[in-house]
Amino acid sequence: MTTKAQGKTRLSAAKPHPRVFAFDDAPFKFEDKKVPLVGLVVTLPDYLEGVLRGELTVDGDDSTEVISRLVMESPHFEAAQAILLDGITFGGFNIVDLDRLYEKTKLPVVTVTRRRPDLEAMEMALARHMPFRQELPQLLRAHPLFSFPKTPQPLWVGCVGATQGEVSALLKKSFVRGSFPEPLRLAHLVASAVPPPPTSRSRA
Repeated sequence: MTTKAQGKTRLSAAKPHPRVFAFDDAPFKFEDKKVPLVGLVVTLPDYLEGVLRGELTVDGDDSTEVISRLVMESPHFEAAQAILLDGITFGGFNIVDLDRLYEKTKLPVVTVTRRRPDLEAMEMALARHMPFRQELPQLLRAHPLFSFPKTPQPLWVGCVGATQGEVSALLKKSFVRGSFPEPLRLAHLVASAVPPPPTSRSRA
C-alpha cells in the first residue's frame, strides 16, 4: 500500500511530457571517502535538459541533503514534477530519507529497482558494519514497494508524495526501448563515466 504525503502533488496525468530529475551514483571502491552523484533533468521520455553533479560520503548520511540541494538550486526546479532515484541507497549505505526529501522539495519521490531488494540481507549487513546507525533499517522499510509490470520482469517501485496510480502513469511515459525508465538509464550511463573525486581514497 502506498501513501500520499501532505501537500499538493505536482504529478499531472494530463501532462504528456513531464519533466523529472533522475539520480544515480558513480562506481566506487570500499576505501573511497566520496562518490560522485549524477542528476539529470529530463523531459519524458528522453529529452535531456540539464546535468547536475554532487558528491556523497561513502556509507554516510548526506544523500538526502545533497539531492535536495541539487534539485532546489536547479533552474528547472519550479517546472519539475518528480524526482526519480535508482533505488534508495547511494554510495554504499548512504540511504535516502524519502519523506524528508519530499518535505524539503515538495516534489514526489519515486524509487525504481530492477529486482526486489532483499531487506533482511541489507539489515544484517547494516547490523554487522554500521550498528551505530540504528535509524537505517527504518528508512529501508518506511515505504512498501509495489511491482510495476514490465518485460522480462517487473520493476519494483516505491513512492512518496503521490499515489501508486499517479506514479504508474508517470513511469509509463518514461520508457523508450528498454525495460527501465529512460531518465534513470541515462543517469546510470553518465555516472558510470564520471571519475572519482581526487580526494576520494583512504577513508581509514
